[in-house]
Amino acid sequence: MTTQTQELAAGFADEIIALRRELHQNPEIGLHLPQTQQRILQALEPLDLEITLGEGLSSITAVLRGGAVQSDDRPVVLLRGDMDGLPVVELVDVPFRSANGAMHACGHDLHVAGLVGAAKILHAIRDQLAGDVIFMFQPAEEGPGGAEPMIEQGLLDVTGKRADAAYGLHVMSDKHPLGVWSGKPKTLMASPDNLRVKFIGQGGHGSTPYRANDPVPALCEAVLALQTMVTRHFDIFEPIVVTVGRIAVGSKENIIPDSAEFDATVRSFSARSREQAEALSVQLMKGIAAAHGLQAEVQFERVYPVTVNDETEFAFARGVIEELFGPERFDLMADPLPGGEDFSFVLNEVPGSYVFLSACSAENPAEAEGNHSPRAAFDDSVLPDGAALLAELAVRRIARGKEASSAGLNA
Repeated sequence: MTTQTQELAAGFADEIIALRRELHQNPEIGLHLPQTQQRILQALEPLDLEITLGEGLSSITAVLRGGAVQSDDRPVVLLRGDMDGLPVVELVDVPFRSANGAMHACGHDLHVAGLVGAAKILHAIRDQLAGDVIFMFQPAEEGPGGAEPMIEQGLLDVTGKRADAAYGLHVMSDKHPLGVWSGKPKTLMASPDNLRVKFIGQGGHGSTPYRANDPVPALCEAVLALQTMVTRHFDIFEPIVVTVGRIAVGSKENIIPDSAEFDATVRSFSARSREQAEALSVQLMKGIAAAHGLQAEVQFERVYPVTVNDETEFAFARGVIEELFGPERFDLMADPLPGGEDFSFVLNEVPGSYVFLSACSAENPAEAEGNHSPRAAFDDSVLPDGAALLAELAVRRIARGKEASSAGLNA
């Protein structure tokens, strides 16, 4: 049985697909997305929404007030779509290929168009809603992060009370056949933190290393020691990933440099592991430096927290997905993804759920290019489904009212 939100989504399909393709041709990067912001505002202009723009970033917070019941304690649901692209030159041969050297290689153009679609659906049935909906259009998910400053600027309380639940989705260009949803309760994605290390010694001639204080051996030792740290200090059932992606040292083969440095990404899947990874890696780097008679500059930069789905809200979202699209179109993930996501800041404050939707355009998803690839291709025929799900989650969660997230209810 087709729901009202699905019927409305079908009616808006051409409009939101056209919006997605327009955004895809003109991606913007980071916190400041003026063209993207203006295009979204243009799409939302016909709707009766309360609009707040971000200070210092191109965010849009739009509030829809339901008209069914007026009270001081109305349920509030937040729906989120991120807006930014990546510094990637697109290699996908489509008529709406990016023309400016950047690329929506992670599908955020679909997220924006889907959220606009959800706003249009909910606006059409606003008189049936006994609560309010916050539409969160967020820049800089790919860095330096837009969710945290939006929260600091009052996102979660913009209706006059704290949001009761938050939902979002992310499209994927590989792994699953087109239209298949996936997700899991509890930990869904990692915290993607950075470790930056610089060993400072004293340069000299490569023929007489005893007259210098060479930082290069210490750097080499440190890179390998980080892997030993992982295997000897962390439970194998609570893994972390440490990958050194940048090393900078030296100018010529016979010159000992004054300093040597590297950067690593540190991915952990719990707050406890994150704390442990920070403490141990900093201690280890300083210890290796001291053993070599070097100075060390060590920075552990926290980026985004672990993304954690509330168990009750995930069960609710899964139930809605299976009812709308059939249980065969949902895959329960066995393990979290090692990628990071700054919707985690929202989920740290408000119970909610984040799910994935395959927009894979390839016949064999296992061979498709993944998100962030210059060849990542997204089939935007999934947009009506994405918009319908976001809208339906808001409709049903508002109807549920202010129930505790621990109540164990689902769809």
